[in-house]
Amino acid sequence: MSRSTALADAPMSPRGVAVGIAAAAVYAVLSYGLMVSSADRAGVLLAWMAIPWGLSLWTATRRRQWPTSAGLIALGLAALQIADHGGAREVQRLYVLEHAGIHLLLCAHFALTLRPGHLSLIGGIAQRVHGSLNADVVAYCQRVTLIWVAYFLTMSMLSVWVYLALSWRTWSMLANLMTPAAIALLFVGEHALRYRLHPEFERASLMDAARAYSRPVPR
Repeated sequence: MSRSTALADAPMSPRGVAVGIAAAAVYAVLSYGLMVSSADRAGVLLAWMAIPWGLSLWTATRRRQWPTSAGLIALGLAALQIADHGGAREVQRLYVLEHAGIHLLLCAHFALTLRPGHLSLIGGIAQRVHGSLNADVVAYCQRVTLIWVAYFLTMSMLSVWVYLALSWRTWSMLANLMTPAAIALLFVGEHALRYRLHPEFERASLMDAARAYSRPVPR
């Protein structure tokens, strides 16, 4: 498959990505404020939490990532069980469950693609952008996928530790402000470093990668 064919039906545009980033930033700031000021209002917070959970489930199902979809459904059922008990402490645990749980599911999803004989998740995205990959690119993509596995695992563990050891305000800042910033930094930083380490690799923009990942998996 050629690069032009792989991206021909991509639904994303620069304007759409910019709007999405702006919306995510607004959501992050509002989430932080809501968590800090209204942590004892279970109904409101549960409805607010349903937004990222629903988007994650929709994305996983659209891409036919059935283990991740099943994990998200189980996570949602557990969240409902916690919310049913009510109380500020239970609501806080609900947030931690969602944040740490989704990161743990992403860790497992990325890690499963590192099995011998399988193309890594990042390698799959690169293949959809470039069409074919040489051995050096495949190996590099495996290393980058492993970095993402380590990041998701670290963030999941850090989320639980901050909740248990530090203040609720600090955890809210980690979950709502620092998490998206860390993801953006890792994503953009890897893209910038890639061509310093491997100038021989075929060039691709961040938009190419975003478009390739956004497309549903062919049936």
